[in-house]
Amino acid sequence: MIKPFNILFLCTGNSCRSQIAEGWAKWYGRPLFEIQSAGIESHGKNPRAIAVMNEAGVDISNQESTIVTDEMLEAADLVVTVCGHADEHCPVLPTGTNKEHWPLDDPAKASGSEEEIMQVFRASRDDIEQRVKTLLARLSNKTSTINSQD
Repeated sequence: MIKPFNILFLCTGNSCRSQIAEGWAKWYGRPLFEIQSAGIESHGKNPRAIAVMNEAGVDISNQESTIVTDEMLEAADLVVTVCGHADEHCPVLPTGTNKEHWPLDDPAKASGSEEEIMQVFRASRDDIEQRVKTLLARLSNKTSTINSQD
């Protein structure tokens, strides 16, 4: 049996962007990928992130806002940082673990009316969905090539 490729989405507080990325990656990537998200800190789950993902038919309400651990880093084949702070403060990664950075704006910093804020969250959700789909397609091609050589 082939071990699923493990992706860890890392953010500052694991409340919004990394949660959305985890939700989309699980939606599109299972069972080929093992998906986790974590934060440098834990800020709890953002209710607006949960709401916009529900609008898209993806339930992330059962995901946990967690602090990154050494075990998570050891298990990860790829760490995707989704904010500048997490990229700058990313722990040292184990040998063989790759990292890529997505410089995503934080929708939780949006201001205006509730509808204007929700529009920012929806735009962020849709951007992250496209990034996740592109990432998973790229990794699927790479892992299928590697697995066919085994």
